Amino acid sequence: MEREAAMADAAGWGGGGGVVEVPVSFDGEDLPRVAELWRVDVPAVVRRLRETEFRVAFCGFAPGFGYLTGLPAGLAVPRLATPRARVPAGAVGLAGPYAGIYPTASPGGWLLVGRTGLTLFDVTADPPALLTPGTRVRLVQA
Repeated sequence: MEREAAMADAAGWGGGGGVVEVPVSFDGEDLPRVAELWRVDVPAVVRRLRETEFRVAFCGFAPGFGYLTGLPAGLAVPRLATPRARVPAGAVGLAGPYAGIYPTASPGGWLLVGRTGLTLFDVTADPPALLTPGTRVRLVQA
């Protein structure tokens, strides 16, 4: 149901006119580390993420995983030195100049800033991936 609402809000998503709004709980375990790297407090990180209009540059890593661009180059963050064995589906992370949302549980080395319950990839849906190249994305408070 939430996925259909996101698609309807986008009205022509996939590079078209609308914006996919992704409801996020900004409670990721690496949020304080991102704040330290950006030299701001945690609320400023959340504000920046909520105010940025992202765009899916390309997809990869896993079905439905979109690499989101839109943050200034100066806010790029390093990946973890040792990736986590399991990142839960819906985790919102940052790595290098990208933001991304894990569509399924998998290993991963991105800094986790939040989570969403939105289904990003559903093999039974048409189309199966919610985020495709060109899609505009906003992270909104859940």
